[in-house]
Amino acid sequence: MSFLQVARYFLLGVTYLGLGLGQLPGLRMNRATIALVGSAFLITLGVLNLQEAWEAIDPNTIVFLLSMMVVNANLSYSGFFQLALSSLLRLTSSPFGLLIVLTFGSGILSAFFLNDTLALVFTPLTLSLTEALKLNPIPFLLAIAGATNIGSVATLSGNPQNILIGSFSQIGYLKFAQSLTPVALAGLVVQIGLLWLLYPEVRSTTAESNPPQIRYRIFKPLFTKTLVVTTGLLCAFAVGVPLGEASLTAAALLLITRRVKPQKILRRVDWNLLVMFSGLFILTHATQKLNLLQPFTTLANTSLGFLGVTAVLSNLISNVPAVLLLHPLIERSDTSSWLLLSAGSTLAGNLTLFGSVANLIVAEATAQLGYELTFKQHLRFGLPITAITLAIAYFWIY
Repeated sequence: MSFLQVARYFLLGVTYLGLGLGQLPGLRMNRATIALVGSAFLITLGVLNLQEAWEAIDPNTIVFLLSMMVVNANLSYSGFFQLALSSLLRLTSSPFGLLIVLTFGSGILSAFFLNDTLALVFTPLTLSLTEALKLNPIPFLLAIAGATNIGSVATLSGNPQNILIGSFSQIGYLKFAQSLTPVALAGLVVQIGLLWLLYPEVRSTTAESNPPQIRYRIFKPLFTKTLVVTTGLLCAFAVGVPLGEASLTAAALLLITRRVKPQKILRRVDWNLLVMFSGLFILTHATQKLNLLQPFTTLANTSLGFLGVTAVLSNLISNVPAVLLLHPLIERSDTSSWLLLSAGSTLAGNLTLFGSVANLIVAEATAQLGYELTFKQHLRFGLPITAITLAIAYFWIY
């Protein structure tokens, strides 16, 4: 083996290690810069040229992701998510009722809007609520983190890896939802039962006599416009309009405004995630060119083996890189394998605190507000919920 070949393999190994850790020790690099730098050096080492790298980036995925971020930003600024949570919490103020509301509320909303956004908005509101009710916040934070992951498995717009799978597989939005919504709903029920077992303090059904109110503002013109456009977008998904084109049109309509400065909306776009996706497309193409998928082909030659590889890789290198690495192994017409890839990569995100971006968002927002969600606390919940929901997904799909 030549020195050049060794350098290429070493570079890919270090890049995927950095993606799994989220950083490279001693360097100020995040997943976006790691993916970008790794891609650049692979071009430098001649694995692929700049034209091949550009063509490796899937435009449908990037456009869909960018457009959904614009839609989510408008929903957030208009007060939609705060109103949705406040409306749900009017149903109950008991600890167990609160657990149910947070689980199903964040789970169902994350099926239609990117789960990371829900985690970002719901975490501070939940902390404020549990503090006012003098409740241990940990089980309710775990409910948000777990439910946003579980609920997002239901649709193609629920999370970034499903957006990728929709682009690669061309499965229709409704067909995908019909296949995986039962898995998501069953997972949410299991989550409630598991948290009930792990945290006795959430079992109380006694309602608070004077429950606190969530304070929020609704910007009516923006709220009305965003709700109309978003409803139209979901209808377009349902009737089979291509995801990229439909979401881009919705984003463009929302960007035509006299009320919101464009800087506000564009600040809510996760440019890091878009850069990371672009770099990951290039890394995956380089991995294919170097013929490094053979070990995965051997391990994933059965449906159960494929699920296991997906779950392990999703925690080692994160779910989006795992999907990009494994998707070449699946024929476009093999719907069951695409669904298994979606369920495995998403539900495995609940295993550890670092398993998904939504988990990290909840942990980071919690720390900023003076609380702590530890790795051990999450693993105590994450290990059983991941094992049970993966089993449900496997037996449902097969």
